[in-house]
Amino acid sequence: MVSLLGPSDAFLRILEDQLAADIHVRGARVTISGAADQVAKAAEIVTELVTILRTGQGLTSETVERVIGMADDPHAAAAEILTQNIVSSRGRAVRPKTLNQKRYVDAIDRHTVVFGIGPAGTGKTYLAMAKAVQALQNKEVSRIILTRPAIEAGERLGFLPGTLNDKIDPYLRPLYDALHDMVEPDSVPKLLTSGTVEVAPLAYMRGRTLNDAFIILDEAQNTSMEQMKMFLTRLGFGSKIVVTGDITQIDLPGGTRSGLRGVQDVLDGVDDIAFCTLTSRDVVRHKLVGRIVAAYDQFESLNQPREQHRR
Repeated sequence: MVSLLGPSDAFLRILEDQLAADIHVRGARVTISGAADQVAKAAEIVTELVTILRTGQGLTSETVERVIGMADDPHAAAAEILTQNIVSSRGRAVRPKTLNQKRYVDAIDRHTVVFGIGPAGTGKTYLAMAKAVQALQNKEVSRIILTRPAIEAGERLGFLPGTLNDKIDPYLRPLYDALHDMVEPDSVPKLLTSGTVEVAPLAYMRGRTLNDAFIILDEAQNTSMEQMKMFLTRLGFGSKIVVTGDITQIDLPGGTRSGLRGVQDVLDGVDDIAFCTLTSRDVVRHKLVGRIVAAYDQFESLNQPREQHRR
């Protein structure tokens, strides 16, 4: 009961604030009163929280809020989603945290090529990386290849000193960061040196056939149509591809069509390819990030007709 209610009853206060039902706790008994539909909803949420606790996973304020958020979706079993471990490292487990994230993870299991499209903070790259590490640990693939286009995000970095690796490292740093979260830090240099994990800019993919590999293309909104075709045709035997990107943050020069925008029109209906869309509701960073993304979406939807009229 202490774990269910949270430190100083913090979780109980979240339930009371966000649910239209009265919740009373006495000893080991929880009593819920109010309108029948709201009582049923609250009872379902409390049951899901208890199920999560029985798996040995602790609750956090974020977990409680996510369970409440999933309660209105008949297809979402919160306990099943939030207890699905992908990989564990240093006492931390990587898990999907929303229904769309679980659908994305399941699509990676079932399909050879998967596109994860959504705004910043929705876990597109992080979950793809976790599935890649899982596949490597389970010996489903013999190597992981991580790539992204070397396009600057709305600014010019100018001349960068050092070797070629030093020059491209800033573009690939987010992929290194995710990798460090999922494997022991001491093993990362060994994996990179041996070629078991390769991190390279997209330009290095041309002319290669990638067999027995888990391949992730990040920031795919900054590929051209030609680059996207080039990348997808690198697929070899025993390999899997995950492409991630955010079509609202394209940094390509004017007039260049994003390969991520165009690929769904080209590959729609092709067998063994899945497109997964994540939204601001799937943001798993600071809760304010989700509100920022939603505010930008609303602003752009309201101003789009006006901008088109100006053009």
